[in-house]
Amino acid sequence: QVQLVESGGGLVQAGGSLRLSCGASGSIFRINTMGWYRQAPGKQRELVAAISSGDTTNYADSVKGRFTISRDNAKNTVYLEMNSLKPEDTAVYYCNARGIVLIGYRPFDAWGQGTLVTVSS
Repeated sequence: QVQLVESGGGLVQAGGSLRLSCGASGSIFRINTMGWYRQAPGKQRELVAAISSGDTTNYADSVKGRFTISRDNAKNTVYLEMNSLKPEDTAVYYCNARGIVLIGYRPFDAWGQGTLVTVSS
């Protein structure tokens, strides 16, 4: 069983910054990819950014140049630094981690509970 706990959401004015954090715990052998997704009201969940165990990153076009994803493998933690925030960034942000658990060395695909980011204009 793998658990993800997110923190760092909140209310910010347009142009402001926020930093999201997500820590993974449980019976983890290895985490391969960690990422952030978001879901705005009435819209589908979409990928915001992802980072591999080798620090290869992938960003949605809408956040390139404004958001930065990073990870601390020793702490099983992923971060999302969000700058120049826009009202259209308002959404619930979900952390995701994919890897291998210790028991049986089976794959896992875990999600956090979500943290709300609201950007006011």
